[in-house]
Amino acid sequence: MSLKTSEASKAATLDLDGLGRWLVDRGMQGLPLDEQLAGFCQQIYEAGFPMKRAMMGMGTLHPRYGAHTFLWRPGAGAIEYTPRERSVMSRQEYLRSPVYYMRSRGLTALRRRIDSNEPEEFPIFEDLRKEGLIDYAAWIIPYRPADREAMAEGARKHDLPPVHGQALDGVFFSCASDRPEGFDEGHLIQLGETLPYLALAVKSRLTYDVASTVIETYLGKDAGHRVLTGAIERGTAEAIRAVIWFSDLRGFTRLTDSLPRDVLMETLDDYLEAMARPVHENHGQILKFMGDGLLATFNLTGRDEATVCRDALTAAAQLRDSFPIFNDARRSAGKPVMDFGLALHLGEVLYGNIGASERLDFTVVGPAVNEASRVQALCRPLNRNVLISSTLRDSAGESATDLVSLGFHALRGVREPHELFTLAT
Repeated sequence: MSLKTSEASKAATLDLDGLGRWLVDRGMQGLPLDEQLAGFCQQIYEAGFPMKRAMMGMGTLHPRYGAHTFLWRPGAGAIEYTPRERSVMSRQEYLRSPVYYMRSRGLTALRRRIDSNEPEEFPIFEDLRKEGLIDYAAWIIPYRPADREAMAEGARKHDLPPVHGQALDGVFFSCASDRPEGFDEGHLIQLGETLPYLALAVKSRLTYDVASTVIETYLGKDAGHRVLTGAIERGTAEAIRAVIWFSDLRGFTRLTDSLPRDVLMETLDDYLEAMARPVHENHGQILKFMGDGLLATFNLTGRDEATVCRDALTAAAQLRDSFPIFNDARRSAGKPVMDFGLALHLGEVLYGNIGASERLDFTVVGPAVNEASRVQALCRPLNRNVLISSTLRDSAGESATDLVSLGFHALRGVREPHELFTLAT
């Protein structure tokens, strides 16, 4: 459908004066996406636009989710938010959706009557028809224009009129009405003219959300927040007390010589997920993955020291108890298995930016980190999966009553022997 102005439609206008400025102001404030959509839809609706449903969607950078969708209905009181997972099922749904149809054909606008008896074009229309909806309109507001020749070729291939401004990346907006005569074309033109303001406001917040997600995914939640709020100067660090978690996998080097590349990566990801889960579930933060191992901390700042130690010990016990079950399931499926070694230590660390001027890392450094690494190296010689320093044991309070001493042991590069402990069986 072409959203061209006709003489008849010019008379049907909505009072949308000031809406563009209102959207820009909201975008500058960085309001959450659902608040921006709710305010926009409510103003359009109260101005007389007869939509009973509106949906906004956009892609995102997230390790688990590929897109966000927000659904508005008048009088609902809240926006329905749905993160779209990167899964086969979600992919199939997307390939049968209006947004894929538009993007793959170079369309920035689409309109359909959905109360006809014609063969179903999009599965979503069946759901809309059940809600009593009759008319459907959708737009893509691109972030950047695509190559016009490729776009025109796509339009010719599908016997569609060429359009201008299509892009693979942008904001998708759709609405539907239950009014028997459907939408007024003049109203649709007005709505289409306001959508670039909505897209600009949304992109302002979405850019921040994506940056937060990416930084927290690669640095951890607390480190990511610190970097995003300005802690990016090289050499700046804060001295904090923390429980240090240093773990790695046993047997990974052997598997690198025997497994195909894809199987090796899948195996490593599965095991790192198994090691990371107890940390996340017990208030820890993973700072980095190092090959087949990981470095994590449990920050004591603002928290009771014994409570933080208990969280770390609980995570260690969960890892120890879950690993045999995890490996049994893999054996039953004919998959390779590995073991793990973990050290828990407590001490003061420098938490901040280190590295080169053009490539920084936000991490922890200091003698306590080195000692944790040395303790972890003793897991194999002592035939233990979990080793715990006396420093942590002394701070753990009642949580340490189930720890078993393994005696004093020399740590490479450390002057005095350390008493080490392990979890009671």
